[in-house]
Amino acid sequence: MPKTEDFREELQAQIQRAQRQGRPHVEVNSGELHRTLGGYPPGAGGRAANMMPSCCAVMWAEHDKGKAKVVFQTASGRSASLTIRYRLPRP
Repeated sequence: MPKTEDFREELQAQIQRAQRQGRPHVEVNSGELHRTLGGYPPGAGGRAANMMPSCCAVMWAEHDKGKAKVVFQTASGRSASLTIRYRLPRP
């Protein structure tokens, strides 16, 4: 199962790849981040809620460094639909 560090490394890889391509921003969706790392782990009732907090925490930590905008989030801010646009270059 992916660990917090796996999410952090993949997020940084996506940001760095977009910067090398000269893009002005990169949008990252938490569900896609999970799928990139092998999908959702099983949770209570077949839901993946048990791992969303670590994935989303990584995304929010990068958001809090600045130059980012939330594109979509649920009330909890920790779901597979969380999408954040990170402006490039990053600080």
